Amino acid sequence: MLQKVKDIYSESIQIQISASSLLSENIATATQMVMQCLLSGNKVIACGVSRSYANAQFLVSNLLNRYDFERPSLPSVHLSLESAVGSSLVFDQPIDQLYQHQFNAIAKPGDLLIAFAPLGTEKAVLNTIANAVNKEIQVIALTGANNDAIQGVLAEADLEISIPATKEARILENHLFVINALCELVDSTLFPRA
Repeated sequence: MLQKVKDIYSESIQIQISASSLLSENIATATQMVMQCLLSGNKVIACGVSRSYANAQFLVSNLLNRYDFERPSLPSVHLSLESAVGSSLVFDQPIDQLYQHQFNAIAKPGDLLIAFAPLGTEKAVLNTIANAVNKEIQVIALTGANNDAIQGVLAEADLEISIPATKEARILENHLFVINALCELVDSTLFPRA
């Protein structure tokens, strides 16, 4: 078992090293997109399904509440499946259309969608991305190496941050790194501390 733990660390570290050379520029670009959206008086909308649901929720928590230090809340919304709203959406909508009502109700030109799709086959997320593209709302898609379906949906002005891995667990933990890096960069740029 001890060797298995070391193997997991090794696999994770190798993906991080690869991602650092492949994705640093994209993370910086994503930060600029988020700041432009917020400074223009718009909001960040985040979505994900399955285990990516929690990553989308974590991103919004960091923006709305705080990341590293106290600062004003940054406008952001998590497309949610919780409470009575989620229950009615799950009951009344086809699974691949879960977020359409919420997204259509709140998305405005100038907003930014951050969509988590580690497997690249998450139909509810793919359809939300397509909806955003149709509304000319920019998208940042966090994906993994199996991302052909998403690449076919994104517009030219959109951005993909594709983790160089196919194993969902490694992709999810790298998405969490991207969230942390993005929030740290946004906070330190918008709210520089002496």
